[in-house]
Amino acid sequence: MAFGINRIDVERWKRELEQGHITFLTHYWYDERFPHCRTVTKAGCIHVDKLIEWGDQYGLRPDWIDMRNPSRPHYDLLGDKQLFILKQEGLHHHIRKFHLE
Repeated sequence: MAFGINRIDVERWKRELEQGHITFLTHYWYDERFPHCRTVTKAGCIHVDKLIEWGDQYGLRPDWIDMRNPSRPHYDLLGDKQLFILKQEGLHHHIRKFHLE
């Protein structure tokens, strides 16, 4: 379940993803499989090859791409990897908004 975002955030993410950008959507989240994680960042791009190339620089494996909805391929970034990538990508507003530090 997602919390802390609104329709405008989601629509912006979808639009940028469909335009071929690597785009990010962070939100509060709960999944009992990951009880230590309270947020997730979706890093997506419609061009899977571009997403794989981007993810490679961070050690993300292609088989980790969520393809349940083929029109929204994305990595789910969690925990320390999430924080590291947000910092590297200059997305400090995500870090502040969701109190990740």
